[in-house]
Amino acid sequence: MGVRVKTRPFGEIEIDEKQIVDFPEGILGFDYVKRFIILDSHDNSPFKWLQAYSEPELAFVIIRPIDFLHEYELVISPADVEAVEAESEESLLVFAIVTIPTNPKEMTANLQGPIIINPLKRIGKQAVSLSDKYRVKHIILEEMENAAKKG
Repeated sequence: MGVRVKTRPFGEIEIDEKQIVDFPEGILGFDYVKRFIILDSHDNSPFKWLQAYSEPELAFVIIRPIDFLHEYELVISPADVEAVEAESEESLLVFAIVTIPTNPKEMTANLQGPIIINPLKRIGKQAVSLSDKYRVKHIILEEMENAAKKG
């Protein structure tokens, strides 16, 4: 069943209701927003949009950490996995919120607060990484360059 929604990146579009993900706790700083939609970029890039369902101006650029940091490991509490009603960490979709400064080469990803989504139940949460390897600001292009040198 199609639903019309206003988005920041694409204006008004039609989505399938199955694209709506419930975030019972919201996202840090936006705990009043409980429903989001994941939208693909139209250019086959690894970046996607996490668009607030009822707030057209609220949208985050997101990326899967594995797309720029091949050794990425999700290390979160069992309570976070339970909060999205998932069977295991392996069954989750994992994203990081991207911050794009004036110089896009310095864009960073927040690996300290990964966005986890149970795709079967369409429940999401901003978790807290328990790994001391990850920071709030990982420079994406730097991580990609390091991976290329190793590879």
